[in-house]
Amino acid sequence: MKRMLVFIVAFISGVSLTLEGSIGGALGQNIGELEASTYVFAVAFLILSPFVLTLRRTNLSTMLKLPKWELTGGLFGAAFLVLLFFSVAQLGIGIAMAAVIIGQFVISIIIDHNGWLGASRIRFNTNRFIAIVLLTISLFLIL
Repeated sequence: MKRMLVFIVAFISGVSLTLEGSIGGALGQNIGELEASTYVFAVAFLILSPFVLTLRRTNLSTMLKLPKWELTGGLFGAAFLVLLFFSVAQLGIGIAMAAVIIGQFVISIIIDHNGWLGASRIRFNTNRFIAIVLLTISLFLIL
């Protein structure tokens, strides 16, 4: 039951990402991708800040003691958003999201196989190869 709930949460995350990409792509065409990305991050900051300040699990100064690679998420998040908004504006939401998903497949398999970034090590095998091929084909068929 818990696994299904987490799957639903992840599904909603994917829906949110696609909506954000579509809306952000349109906004990016009108005001620029960097400006649209800045707006999205500013709104997220304003919405999340009260929760962080009142419901925080730990002191924010703890971040300074973490391995530096754990703090690069913001960098990748910013790059992702700008590149997504640019791609959506140039390619359309369907093709851009298909490319995003294929990119996620590729890097997630590499991370899992090597056990990088704190991930559990899951070796690349024939089943995973077949799954990637079939998922990639399905994405192209959807387009």
